[in-house]
Amino acid sequence: MPSTLVHVAVGGLVGAALLGRWFDARSVGVALVAAAVPDLDSFTSTLLPGSHRALLHTLLLPLALAALVVYDTRIREPERSAIRGRWGARGVAVAWVGIAALLCGGVFPDLFTNGVNAFYPIHDAFYSISGRAEWSSTRGFVQTFVELRPASPPPTTETLHYSTVVDPSPGAEPENVERIAPLASSGTELMLIVLGAGVVGGRLLSERLRGSSE
Repeated sequence: MPSTLVHVAVGGLVGAALLGRWFDARSVGVALVAAAVPDLDSFTSTLLPGSHRALLHTLLLPLALAALVVYDTRIREPERSAIRGRWGARGVAVAWVGIAALLCGGVFPDLFTNGVNAFYPIHDAFYSISGRAEWSSTRGFVQTFVELRPASPPPTTETLHYSTVVDPSPGAEPENVERIAPLASSGTELMLIVLGAGVVGGRLLSERLRGSSE
């Protein structure tokens, strides 16, 4: 499964792409932290079994945050907006990029790898968008990402446990249990980590050089 480094790398790419003139170390830092937030539910699984990939990986979290930002910046009177009042237009931009980083960097890598509890707690079921799409000369277009008639119902928090360094297996852990903290589980993940670090680092350096020359 994607490591937190992968989530942060994708969040950094989202920040570098969307922050525009607001890009700096602090604003991209918000995107990096937001992308890492969903993985915090790995620490809750010992208290709330099955909550990893559910409690903070739900699509309802970015949806709720987006609703709060819309209410604060669009519906409330401008002088009462908490975000605009403290950070101005920059704060609004960074808030939206943070939500995008949480969704695209924090939730999507897991959703598109081996699944998240997408609508928890309203609907307790893990879904995964993983598979392949191809064109065959004999079968035509073939895709396995979405199964319209799955062979079995999706797993729930009661039936599925994702192993983490905090909670490797369901129930009590033996004294000699192996705890694994994944860093990069494939060449693709390593590429994303290197690419994210390179893009964010390169842009920070570029902004610093441009500032020193002005």
